[in-house]
Amino acid sequence: MTDQPDVSTLDGYEQLQAIFDGRLPGAPIADTLGLDGFGGERGAIHVELVPEHRHYNPIGSVHGGVISALLDTAAGCSVHSTLAPGELYTSLDLTVKFLRPVTVDSGRLRCEGTVVQRGRRTALAQAQLYDASGRLVAHATSTCMIFS
Repeated sequence: MTDQPDVSTLDGYEQLQAIFDGRLPGAPIADTLGLDGFGGERGAIHVELVPEHRHYNPIGSVHGGVISALLDTAAGCSVHSTLAPGELYTSLDLTVKFLRPVTVDSGRLRCEGTVVQRGRRTALAQAQLYDASGRLVAHATSTCMIFS
């Protein structure tokens, strides 16, 4: 990539925008899983995935780890979007509730993350995962630690 912005001068939302716009490389896990459709605003980020058979577990549905990765990405990126230049974060926990089975027939999944509460040291975020029909298929909450 050419003309990459200086990440140290960007706030978290600006960093994410640079990734979404292709000015910075994205996370390798996004390529591995096939995550796309990133977007949003400060405190609310969404990501999408078209389920494929490669995402399946042995019982014939999308693996819970793939679903968890989507939820973690949306919740974590929502927190990331609130960071000041020089701030970092890491997930402390992720609590997932699987509500419906997800298969290739579920169509394009959309995961919407939002920050519930942002403090100086921690942030609480949530994420909801919807199938192509708009049905809620999974929900998560995540606590993130914020540091310099």
